[in-house]
Formats: sequence, C-alpha cells, structure tokens
Amino acid sequence: MTTAPLQHSPAAERNQGPILAKLLALLPPTGAALEIASGTGQHAAHFASALPGWTWQPTDLHNTHFASITAWAEQAGARNVRAPQRLDVLHDRWPSEGPAFGAASFDLVYCANMLHIAPWACCTGLMQGAARHLTPGGHLVTYGPYLEDGVPTAPGNLSFDASLRAQDGDWGIRRIEDVAAVAAQADLQLAARHAMPANNLLLVWTHASRNA
Repeated sequence: MTTAPLQHSPAAERNQGPILAKLLALLPPTGAALEIASGTGQHAAHFASALPGWTWQPTDLHNTHFASITAWAEQAGARNVRAPQRLDVLHDRWPSEGPAFGAASFDLVYCANMLHIAPWACCTGLMQGAARHLTPGGHLVTYGPYLEDGVPTAPGNLSFDASLRAQDGDWGIRRIEDVAAVAAQADLQLAARHAMPANNLLLVWTHASRNA
C-alpha cells in the first residue's frame, strides 16, 4: 500500500455519485476508458471500482497528481486503474510520453472540469484527440459548468465565470454552442445533455458519421 498522501477535492467527492449514475446508464458492462485531467484521482478510483469490466486510464498534464491518483485507486481496490500517464491535450500525440495510444482504442473519453480552467485551444485539442482515439461507437463525456444561449445563467456560475477570468484571461465558462462548433470540426456531435447538481451539465458526444 502506498504511503503517498491522498490529494482531496471536495467538488469531486460531491459530484462523483451523480456522474457515476449517468455513466452506469450510458456504458456497456465492459470497455476501455481514457480520463483527461484526472487531477486528484478520486473520479478514476470511484468510477473504476463501480465498473469492474472496464479498464481506466488516468492522465494529467501535471505528474504531481500521479501519486494521489495511484493512492486513491489502491484505497478503492480498483485494480482496473492503469498507471497514470502525462497527457497534454494540445499535443497531437497522446500521451505526451511513452508509447502512443492506438487509434480507436477507447470506448469512453472522460473529461471533467477542464475546459473552463484551460485556454480555449484546449477545447480543440480535446475534441481532436477524442475523435482520434474513440472507437466508432464510443462516447466523449464532458462535465462542468456551461453557458447556453437562451438559458438563464445561474448567479453562482456568473460569479464563478468572473472569478475565473480575473485569475486568467484565457479561462472562463464556455458556451455549449462554441464547444459544439469545435466538436463538429472533429466530427463529434452532442448526443445528450444532462442537468447535474450545482448548475453543472454532463454532455455526451459521439462521432457524427461513424455512429450514423
């Protein structure tokens, strides 16, 4: 058992249950998942332990999270979580180090709470990379706060957006319509929109042509 300290995200602890419920309804019993921006590793451990027929590949831009990702998986007894790898969505090659992932090698690409705390170019990188590595019937699942045309934005999200942009001018809550336009350039289309607690959304994207 590793003695590495467990990094903890209160938000991840709160939202992992509702997100898992959607994943269980969406996913078949077996498959291979790639998680982008795994962070503390709480989601990887929680989801993989509830999906024993799946292999779960965590990744993050920062290898300072790797020990925590491994520790959470060990604590949960999730032996189907692979060793974390460094991945920069802006790079054409995934992961950034070590052997490259094969084309169409993942049934799920999962990314939570990244788009609003990353430069806008990361949205393009995420969509292009997911399109490369998703199987024909696979899903990209993104989770977090979004802005929507014609839908009033919750006051909390407006304040959150303002605080993000004050921290970094490249950050901010993204409009679904803008994300969908970038996704379309990668042949991905929005297949499902799920309202989630705390004014978040879970979005499911699929290949527009391969799943037709």
